Amino acid sequence: MTDSLDLTFPAHIAHVRTLADRALELAGCDGLVVYSGRPGLHFLDDHGPPFKANPHFLHWAPLLEAPDSFVRYLPGQRPELVFHQPADYWHKPPELPAGDWTREFEIKVIREPAQARELLQAGNRRLAFVGEPAPGFEDWGFSAMNPSALLAYLHYHRAAKTPYELGCMREASRLGARGHVAATAAYHAGASEFEVHQAYCSAVGLREQELPYGNIVAFGEGAAILHYTTLGRRRDVPRPTFLIDAGAQCRGYASDITRTHVARSGVDAQFVELLATMEALQLQLCAAVRPGADYRDIHLLAHRLIAEALIRAGVIVGCDADAAVSSGLSGVFFPHGIGHLLGLQVHDVAGLAADEHGRDQIPRPAGHPYLRLTRKLEPGFVVTIEPGLYFIDLLLDAARANGLGRHVHWDTVQRLRPYGGIRVEDDVVCTQAEPENLTRDAFASLG
Repeated sequence: MTDSLDLTFPAHIAHVRTLADRALELAGCDGLVVYSGRPGLHFLDDHGPPFKANPHFLHWAPLLEAPDSFVRYLPGQRPELVFHQPADYWHKPPELPAGDWTREFEIKVIREPAQARELLQAGNRRLAFVGEPAPGFEDWGFSAMNPSALLAYLHYHRAAKTPYELGCMREASRLGARGHVAATAAYHAGASEFEVHQAYCSAVGLREQELPYGNIVAFGEGAAILHYTTLGRRRDVPRPTFLIDAGAQCRGYASDITRTHVARSGVDAQFVELLATMEALQLQLCAAVRPGADYRDIHLLAHRLIAEALIRAGVIVGCDADAAVSSGLSGVFFPHGIGHLLGLQVHDVAGLAADEHGRDQIPRPAGHPYLRLTRKLEPGFVVTIEPGLYFIDLLLDAARANGLGRHVHWDTVQRLRPYGGIRVEDDVVCTQAEPENLTRDAFASLG
């Protein structure tokens, strides 16, 4: 996989350079310095959270563990990678970058971050700095720190992925699918939520800090908590259902996969039917990922399909699907957005941007404040499609109080509450033709 990714890297870096050329022109700058970042410390402590590289740095160089490193780029010139390899016996210094991708860079090694200052200079040229500046960078002579025009342009165009990026995301999907299979087997074998999480990490071969986000592993009612990350240690708890939202990453590019499972026996047949319905409608929504499609329309279609499913299940009564959506009743059971852009960041940037200048945003549909993407889809966009259906006490209580509860069959809700909820999530590429479902392809590749 590494060799095949390296084959597509030259075309990727050429694309990144083209984007940088135009972004620098818009920002009125002559060159770019992208900083990988520096690990911080916890309050009043001498150690801190795991290092997380600046995604702009990863767009140039696939180095997840290279703090205090830089990419310097001047249009028309080969980019330079200023790589920090400290002389250190307390920690293992990062190894020098290897692989065919490094041929695209002039690599210079520094032992102390301050040594980068001279290497980054470009005479009287105006350099734009991108990243979180460390103390002392203020007098390094940068003309602009994170200029808004430059960032807006780069963020907007990062939505469309290069073949290299798609290759990374296919591998991240394959790893994630492998983890999901192992986690599901552990659940059925009686493992605790924490043990299921451990089985997942072992299968994907990543430490917890290397995952793109904290795993959501929820049994029963925990599935009604959208970002449940408690990871209970006990096995002797109700476990009629199992919701896992977990991804992996390859060279900084993420997968984001959710599945909902039921116990092998003793589960209400109506909930099992709802799960099958949700899986079917999720595939219908994935098929809507087409060039020119307004992502807001996919979100609203999800609400209508989920409302129809709830009506057939007898959860919603006394109104049709359109009325359930327009009144906000569908949002009681489906309170989040249908998905988001995916890439170097799990919730990738510029999902609401109206254009490459970043001055305006495309509004969310009225009554849907949590939708993260409102743009029309283009070839190369990678989006998640994650419809959900939950029995959340806080939202159900609000529905009782505001009058929406008159269209809820409360006996049915009470019977289904112990199952928590359902979410099914795939990562889908918009292409010129049929969408490419990275997640389904990854599971299929496992046999």
